[in-house]
Amino acid sequence: MVDLALWDRAVGLLACPVCGRVGDPGPMARTAASLVCGAGHRFDLARQGHVNLLGRAAPANADTPAMVAARERFLSAGHYRPLAEAVTAAVPAGSRVLLEVGAGTGWYVADALDSHPDALGVASDISPAAARRAARSHPRMVSLVADTWARLPLQDASVDALLCVFAPRNAADFARVLRPGGVAIVATPRPDHLQELRAELGLLGIHEGKDDQLTAQFAGYQQVDHTSVVRRIELDESSIADLVAMGPNAHHHPAPQGLTATVTLSVDVRSYRR
Repeated sequence: MVDLALWDRAVGLLACPVCGRVGDPGPMARTAASLVCGAGHRFDLARQGHVNLLGRAAPANADTPAMVAARERFLSAGHYRPLAEAVTAAVPAGSRVLLEVGAGTGWYVADALDSHPDALGVASDISPAAARRAARSHPRMVSLVADTWARLPLQDASVDALLCVFAPRNAADFARVLRPGGVAIVATPRPDHLQELRAELGLLGIHEGKDDQLTAQFAGYQQVDHTSVVRRIELDESSIADLVAMGPNAHHHPAPQGLTATVTLSVDVRSYRR
């Protein structure tokens, strides 16, 4: 069911993606169960609670419903709880608008919203299946289908804290949507993250030089915090299957059978201020 009062609260943050492509992102307003800009571009609110602002078909590598379901099961089991706690701790006190890009199920921003009772959350993902699930993740969160690599359909200087957890990083557009003093909270895998499963199953590797790339991407920001989350976690057969199935490895590897393991959770969480 669509929460129209929630969309009334959120609509002022949004920018028309059509007008944005020509440099004039008109303000949005809600009319019945649609969002409409001043130029008349209309975007219907889906009955599942999200809105599609992508303007085209989702790419072939967007998360499928099966991938989203696997991610929901894995995260709900609490394996990445220490990471969620670190991300939430990095959100500045008094933040009123929290955006998660590449949000998937919206699990991280939903956790942060629980610690910021006056804040509004926005989950953005290029996958319609993910956006449908994120729309149900928290009563104070709206969900968008949008492309992080394009211009995000948000007004300039509209966001206090932007969460980017294992997701694409468009630092230039992040700077546009962040308010002065706002922070981008970026979680990236360390070289030993899930090393046991990568060795056992031949999973996708971690790009060398990732830290240098991150520094270059956020060169216009001030890094204000850096926390490393390193834990050993016990995974049973079903959790390992979900871990493989919930991300890019799902496109390359079948679900493993009969495998249990103790694996390394190893992630850097950095905060960059505008």
